[in-house]
Amino acid sequence: MNTFRPELWHDFFLMIGGGAAALTGLVVVAMSLRLDLIVRNVALRHRSRIILTGLAAVFMRSALVLMGGQNGVAIGAELAGVCFVVAVAVAASLAQVLAVDQQAPQLSMPRTLSNIALYLVETTGGVLLMLGVGIGIYVAAVAMVANFFFMIGGCWLLLVGVAEFEVASESGDRPAPAPAVSADSM
Repeated sequence: MNTFRPELWHDFFLMIGGGAAALTGLVVVAMSLRLDLIVRNVALRHRSRIILTGLAAVFMRSALVLMGGQNGVAIGAELAGVCFVVAVAVAASLAQVLAVDQQAPQLSMPRTLSNIALYLVETTGGVLLMLGVGIGIYVAAVAMVANFFFMIGGCWLLLVGVAEFEVASESGDRPAPAPAVSADSM
């Protein structure tokens, strides 16, 4: 278990990287259809940012890991480095949401903090791998898959949030990202 064998991980990173690339394209198209609403709402911008950043980072990590001739130290450094930078970016995005006097969806904070925690777990897995502890790749992989789950759910919540914001805008009400019954409460 302490020996990292990159060839055993090829299919995993190929699958998750391809899935991230495909989903990123779909999310960009979906967001571009209602970009006007997303840019007017800080919570929707935040969700869009962390989803696109997260999906792009999955693709990036997968592409880096799939480069040939690397050992566990190099792969661990790539995973740890990218995840740490993304965790900081997600935290900065959350800080922007908290700085604005606009109500965020009720589960936005716990979802974002879970997202950051998973990036930090994956960073830890990368560091373990760099130190020669083979279990680190499993720690990183489980955190990556769990975070991917949050991104897929976030995509759905983004679409529902855009629809809620659009309905509020069309009805003449002050648009609110978190109406009484929010998509985050589902």
